[in-house]
Amino acid sequence: MTVCPPGTVPVAPVARTRPVLTVRLDAVAHNTRVLAASARRLMAVVKADGFGLGAVDVARAALANGAQALGVATLAEAVELRLAGVAAPVLSWLDAPGADLADAVLHGVDVAVPSLAHLDAAASAARRLGRVVDVHLYLDCGTARDGCPPELWSALCAAAHRAERVGKVRVVGVMGHLACAAGLDAAANAAATARFVRGVAQASAAGLRPGLRHLGATAAVLGLPAATFDLSRVGAGLVGIDPTGRHPVLRAAAQLTAPVVQVRDVGAGVGVGYDHTYRTAAPTRLALLPLGYADGLPVSASGHAEVLVHGRRRPLAGRVSMDQVVVDVGDLPVQPGDVVTVIGTGDDPAPTLTEWAGWAGTLPHELLTGLGRRLVRRVVPASPDLPDTPEEHP
Repeated sequence: MTVCPPGTVPVAPVARTRPVLTVRLDAVAHNTRVLAASARRLMAVVKADGFGLGAVDVARAALANGAQALGVATLAEAVELRLAGVAAPVLSWLDAPGADLADAVLHGVDVAVPSLAHLDAAASAARRLGRVVDVHLYLDCGTARDGCPPELWSALCAAAHRAERVGKVRVVGVMGHLACAAGLDAAANAAATARFVRGVAQASAAGLRPGLRHLGATAAVLGLPAATFDLSRVGAGLVGIDPTGRHPVLRAAAQLTAPVVQVRDVGAGVGVGYDHTYRTAAPTRLALLPLGYADGLPVSASGHAEVLVHGRRRPLAGRVSMDQVVVDVGDLPVQPGDVVTVIGTGDDPAPTLTEWAGWAGTLPHELLTGLGRRLVRRVVPASPDLPDTPEEHP
């Protein structure tokens, strides 16, 4: 494997030999500024390695453009940010109730508390280390998933107040999550918001004084201003995904290209790929691309997906394989080494991440986080003064 230090290998030659995922931190910067303008305070959610685009890079771009805090799913993700030198406030909200939260205490990471067991784990870690841990009490506002069930909320608030008086826990926030924000279900969102408001009032009645109330994520910032409260947790929006599909103000932060590695001319009626699910309707040219479902292209998009070749959309021919796909390029003068845009940013006729999600019957979030580590990554910096960074990964 050849490792490409920043700025030492031009991207164009790499693009003609390997698939390239271009990470546009300039788009992350733009999206952060747009979303921050509609939020009182913005938490950039960089879980799942920054939605597959690099947690540290996405975090730094967001913090430099209006975000004040970071959110992650797990404590391990939070520690990764701290070890990279990121000093901004970080909240971790999906740690097991029996987990050792010593790293949260040592690295100054806030933790979500949806149960008495989580509260005990946080207090225990702080007690052992002789410090105080900041926590956000987490109320289930209608997902029946994470968060404290409403019937147990009063007991959790009372216990948190007792832990505060002992001096090992500090309740700095109350949080919830909306189940139906993307669909803008007015009744469901109103009920969830009302449950959250009641939960905050119960926390106050228990003697707690949390400074942060946060319920809404990207969809709420874009379409539900009443649900933004003191802090908004934005993840999908950072990378250009609008869960509502109604606010074309965000820029896609990822582009996927691949080189043509083989070309052949065939006649009519030729079966392509496994089980011959595609047969050529007329004499045509077939181009082979070296990426497949091991790189994140969904098999379920077979028979539907298109790519951009020489400025024109052409269909995938046959099934997506583990390492390769075939494109029916018709009469286009395609040659090995030509670069094909598989997923575009919307700046040209290439299919977008949202279109691929539609072809695959899934979410753009799933596709983006699933793009494989075999891809060469090219990072376009948030600042135009910094050079692009091509990197090769195994």
